[in-house]
Amino acid sequence: MLFIPKKGPVVAAIALLCSAAIAQETVVRLGHVAPMSGEQAHYGRDNANGALLAVEDLNARGITIGGKKVRFELLNEDDAADPRQATAVAYKLVDARVNGVIGHLNSGTSIPASRIYHDAGVPQITGSATNPKYTPQGYDTAFRLMANDGQLGSRLGRYAIDTLHAKSIAVIDDRTAYGQGVASEFIRSARAALPGVRISQEYTSDKATDFTALLTTIKGKHPDIIFFGGTDNVGGPMLRQMKQLRINARFMGSDAICTAGLPELAGDALIDNQVVCLEAGVSDTSEKRMAQFTERYRQRFHMDVRQYAPYVYDAVMTMAAAMQKADSAEPAKYLPELAGISYDGITGPIAFDANGDIRDRALVLFTYKGGRKEKIAVLR
Repeated sequence: MLFIPKKGPVVAAIALLCSAAIAQETVVRLGHVAPMSGEQAHYGRDNANGALLAVEDLNARGITIGGKKVRFELLNEDDAADPRQATAVAYKLVDARVNGVIGHLNSGTSIPASRIYHDAGVPQITGSATNPKYTPQGYDTAFRLMANDGQLGSRLGRYAIDTLHAKSIAVIDDRTAYGQGVASEFIRSARAALPGVRISQEYTSDKATDFTALLTTIKGKHPDIIFFGGTDNVGGPMLRQMKQLRINARFMGSDAICTAGLPELAGDALIDNQVVCLEAGVSDTSEKRMAQFTERYRQRFHMDVRQYAPYVYDAVMTMAAAMQKADSAEPAKYLPELAGISYDGITGPIAFDANGDIRDRALVLFTYKGGRKEKIAVLR
């Protein structure tokens, strides 16, 4: 029988080895910010899950940076889709000395927070904010994996005129940075494609639930298309009330209504082929990887991908790849590698232009049939 004393050289040696192992491990802290409360919490949970899955995958790989094994930690913060809360959270993450930030989810929160991260030299990648104003601010720390509203709105505007042959359009936006941005780009593009197109504009909020008066006004104008700049938690109830008022116009929108959750939110008001929406899509070569990710996500979280989780996953992985390339998790050292990165993500090839926008992101048109999203076409 082997006897090991409670105290002595053997125990001391073991303790020394354990201390050395701990000393060789580096903790890399990534902040993630999204609305984890309020009307858009379903998006926030989806984004947070994507970030968590990426961190778990990185830790399972046992990555080494700077000669030390790295353990990634995720700091989830809730900005409630509120710009003021977003800036408070940004200061909190900077004070926590995070190595990078994933988020924020919304344009209206990403834009004000980006100045704080830039002033602190902290790289930020959003997988969902689309307002064009986010990246051209001169902040070399701001990056985006999603196509911007200039691309999404302009393509939808041309499609409304060139393919759907609209002559009269009602545009509604929710007064958020996202809603206003995509709506204004849609209007600009539609008018460029058909200068004589009749366009009326109405407004709501991202917390509204009753659209009766607004839709009654629109009904009297007999539009071919209603374009909504906003999110699915507002778009779904709007479709319900359109059905109640017997408005049969096409319903168009961008990525935030083009979700797996829209059928549940709209219920039996989701008529086949009525909705046309556009989102950043994956390349044909990435479809298999996206399908595998979707299944892994379902198994891990017991729910389906809502919308942006794959892009948030890729945001984490892209940031980690830049750290590995720089052989450092220090923001000042890996930031140049991030700006020049070439990474093959599950959503497709990832590289950034001079402003920090993703290059060559495919755009995919969808409709809904039988309560399920169905691809119409891939646009470039």
